[in-house]
Amino acid sequence: MILQAIAFYLLAATTVAAGLAVISARNPVHSVLFLITAFFSAAGLFVLLGAEFLAMILVVVYVGAVAVLFLFVVMMLDVDFAELRRGSARYLPIGLAVAGLLTIEMIFVAVSVAANGAAAHSTGPGLQQGSVTNAEAIGRVLYTDYVYVFQAAGVVLLIAMIGAIVLTLKHRVGIKRQDVGRQTARTPATGMRIVSIKSGEGIDA
Repeated sequence: MILQAIAFYLLAATTVAAGLAVISARNPVHSVLFLITAFFSAAGLFVLLGAEFLAMILVVVYVGAVAVLFLFVVMMLDVDFAELRRGSARYLPIGLAVAGLLTIEMIFVAVSVAANGAAAHSTGPGLQQGSVTNAEAIGRVLYTDYVYVFQAAGVVLLIAMIGAIVLTLKHRVGIKRQDVGRQTARTPATGMRIVSIKSGEGIDA
């Protein structure tokens, strides 16, 4: 129990410190690296709570995909961060208001957990403690009780991905683009042209 408590406080302190470093670092690449550190520390906290599945998802999805994608985008794109920071002062009051609201919510959660007991000792609806593993319990909830909600969330994410592609797609003059409809509807009569070439002359495109 002593080693577990030491590991908890060490991981919690690392997560908080990395989270503060994310918003205070001047270099955006350093911010993404601190974000990856915070994700790893949070995954360690999930392991201590017995939620190995959530820890694995946090590492595989957020660290392996999202954070690394952020890192490559920040490193590859030539973004003028000085220009982006000029208008940040206007949104500072809104950011402080949202941060204060989240802090109040976290205080309410902490007080509720302290009053009703640790969340690790509670069991889900219809599940007896110790009867199933963490991954199996999550699977039962997602694919039995909330299967339609889970599928709807997937559809929403798909629509969001398509919307992001459509919003960032720019049509520029002079750039040839693939037209799948025209390619599919092409016939031999329209797909080829027979020309008579005279000796010493080229072909006009």
